[in-house]
Amino acid sequence: MPAAIRTDKLTKRYGPQTALSNLTLEVAKGEVFGFLGHNGAGKTTTIHILTTLLAPSSGSASVCGKDVIGDSFGVRAHIGYVPENVRLYDTMSSADNLTFFAKLSNVPEPAARIRETLNFLNCEELGPRLVGTLSKGQRQRIGLAQAILHRPEVLFLDEPTSGLDPLGIKTLRDLIVRLNREFGTTIFMNTHLISEVAKTCTSIAVLNHGELAYQDSISGVMKRFSDDAALEALYLSLTPKQVA
Repeated sequence: MPAAIRTDKLTKRYGPQTALSNLTLEVAKGEVFGFLGHNGAGKTTTIHILTTLLAPSSGSASVCGKDVIGDSFGVRAHIGYVPENVRLYDTMSSADNLTFFAKLSNVPEPAARIRETLNFLNCEELGPRLVGTLSKGQRQRIGLAQAILHRPEVLFLDEPTSGLDPLGIKTLRDLIVRLNREFGTTIFMNTHLISEVAKTCTSIAVLNHGELAYQDSISGVMKRFSDDAALEALYLSLTPKQVA
């Protein structure tokens, strides 16, 4: 059985600058995988390659056994993606946005699927509201709804809690855990919040200047570092001092 996500010496260069260097990792099906790293470490570049938005300079990657270059449409059929800044049509209602995306993804019986998804995310009341009137947390939930309408096997989240208040962070964290437990969705989450990793993820990797610095299961991490503070010390030791 293929891994949910696999990369082999994945590299991305922008002219003389290397954003990602020889990244080799494997994410098992059913994992909630936390991808840690400072700003500019290469986390978003990795997600963009895995979601077929960006071609690598060298190396290979596959999602659900589909090659990101050779079978990009096959990859897209199996994934959902929520960027840091959710892209929705502000002048349309949440329900109309979701209807549009459901039809693009050939979701059967879109109205029923939208009701089911909004109910799962506990935000049925947002359906008739214009997206332009929603808070950051509410937009994130509609973006999440859009990403899971077609029930993807793998969900990519790029800094999903960025800009959210503590309640919004907890709400989104709980939804991520439910998605994983109830749908069996494999989740690949870029983040720089140590506190969220221990509460949400089953395994992690740390990226430093485009290179893989550490990878382990959360149980392995806790055995080695004992608590969040010790893990944070590891993370900060890999983070450039000039980054706040």
